[in-house]
Amino acid sequence: MPADITTDAEIAADERRSGVRTIRKVGPYLWPDDKPWVKRRVIIALTCLVLAKVVNVMAPLLFGQAVDALSGEASDLLLGGIGLTLAYGFARLMNVGFQQLRDGVFARVGQRALRSLAIETFTHIHRLSMRYHITRKTGGLSRIIERGVKGVDFLLRFMLFSVGPLILELTLIMGFLWFLLDIRYMVVVLVTIVIYVWFTFKITEWRVRLRREMNEQDTDANQKAIDSLLNFETVKYFGAEKREADRYDQSMEAYEGAAIKTATSLAMLNFGQSLIITAGLITVMVMAALGVQNGTLTVGDFVMVNAYMIQITMPLNFLGTVYREIRQSLVDMGEMFDLLEQPQEVSDKPAAPDLNVTQGVVRFEDVRFGYDSARPILKGVTLDVGAGQNVALVGPSGSGKSTIGRLLFRFYDVNDGAVRIDGQDVRDVTQDSLHDAIGVVPQDTVLFNDTIRYNIAYGRAGATEGEIIEAAQAARIHDFILSLPDGYDTMVGERGLKLSGGEKQRVGIARTLLKNPPILILDEATSALDSETEASIQGALKRAGEGRTVITIAHRLSTIADADRIVVLEDGVVVEEGTHDALLSRNGRYAALWNRQMQEEEAA
Repeated sequence: MPADITTDAEIAADERRSGVRTIRKVGPYLWPDDKPWVKRRVIIALTCLVLAKVVNVMAPLLFGQAVDALSGEASDLLLGGIGLTLAYGFARLMNVGFQQLRDGVFARVGQRALRSLAIETFTHIHRLSMRYHITRKTGGLSRIIERGVKGVDFLLRFMLFSVGPLILELTLIMGFLWFLLDIRYMVVVLVTIVIYVWFTFKITEWRVRLRREMNEQDTDANQKAIDSLLNFETVKYFGAEKREADRYDQSMEAYEGAAIKTATSLAMLNFGQSLIITAGLITVMVMAALGVQNGTLTVGDFVMVNAYMIQITMPLNFLGTVYREIRQSLVDMGEMFDLLEQPQEVSDKPAAPDLNVTQGVVRFEDVRFGYDSARPILKGVTLDVGAGQNVALVGPSGSGKSTIGRLLFRFYDVNDGAVRIDGQDVRDVTQDSLHDAIGVVPQDTVLFNDTIRYNIAYGRAGATEGEIIEAAQAARIHDFILSLPDGYDTMVGERGLKLSGGEKQRVGIARTLLKNPPILILDEATSALDSETEASIQGALKRAGEGRTVITIAHRLSTIADADRIVVLEDGVVVEEGTHDALLSRNGRYAALWNRQMQEEEAA
């Protein structure tokens, strides 16, 4: 049990620290030095806020004076009973008017802050390294952005326009009660508020832990349900429907218990809040009633006190909800700012020049690299690819073939050695220019859920219709596209699933041809295809490589037999290199791989 208490305390401390950091980081978006119009709008919004609360606090006073005027307890001073009633109604209207004006003025500031934070987070995610992205779930990243942006919106609206105004209103009401009646009224209201806030925060902190437990159980039950449905066939194969139902029911039973505790704690919170605020209300009203009886207060004062107490009761009733939501918003925003603080593993050097590709010569100089320091992948690889050459990389899985392509594209930086293009170290040039110079056709081409035209045009921004069609023709997919009912406007579906593997690959090739890079990486571009489709794709890939420096990462050796040079990798080192015929005549590692694949194909 002590361990659990310590853990909860540590979580609460971390959340408080994260909350302070989050509020500090949001500040510049509301008060930017380079946007004076934002500051003006914030000042106007805050002015409207103060005016709304001042008018709102004046309303019960006018109401009380109207009661006195109508009951004859006050002289027909100023406006009289009807005039004071009209003034009371006007005050209520002005309160709403200033609130709406405040919201209208601040809307542009708030939306600008949300947009700036969202785009900054989105841009930062794209700048993070491949290492970060392969360890994160894409759905989790999108949820962090979504919850973080919503958290900013909630924090701005409730902290700036609910909590802050509530404190101002309570302070004004206590000041009015002290000034108009007696300090005792102020003391009772102050004590009531202090007890109410203390009780609310204490119970809410307890409920936050219960809510966290309920959410965890809900997530667990949901995960089990989704996992079971995704493995529907496996469940059927083993007749495990009852087993899966029992497993899901166990999770739902735990969720049920946590949900009951959450609902019970909410009932306790609501009753306790009502008890405290009612006790304060009755105490103040009894004091006012005694004042009316002994003649020190008027009936209008009694009505005024009642109106003030009711006025503070309504916003206080939402304090627990607001506090809990603010806590959750700070946690959600904290996750987003944690993401923003993730360091960029691969970044441009200050004032880095653009890559200048004159020939397209690629050189790996004694490159050493490992995704994990305890498990090196490349162990001193030296590799030269001449201008316009097609060099193939082959070898068993885990030998480092795809890693070479990733290092050239600079998804990662080498641990030792250097990767150069036309003598320029890729770490010394801008990533944008490097990426512009390299085209990649991966093993599994992933398409956007948009039209074929959009996916091909993605290769180069601003491409014309003629250029798109020319690229499709070069990739031998133009005729297929025209055969579709919607032609180039055909939607390809999520990740391009409406197209076959060969069709997706052709779209990927067309996209890369439209990009027109001087260096091309073919990363096992046909290994996932059947032999017939592979043969048709090979022709398109060969045409795509004409006049370019090509690095082909291959699994099927028959696809790279005509390469200018073949490099055999094994266990992170180059063990052989040469032409297809020369390597076969050497009867070494390449020959063994070739013979094994030929035997497998004959057996198939």
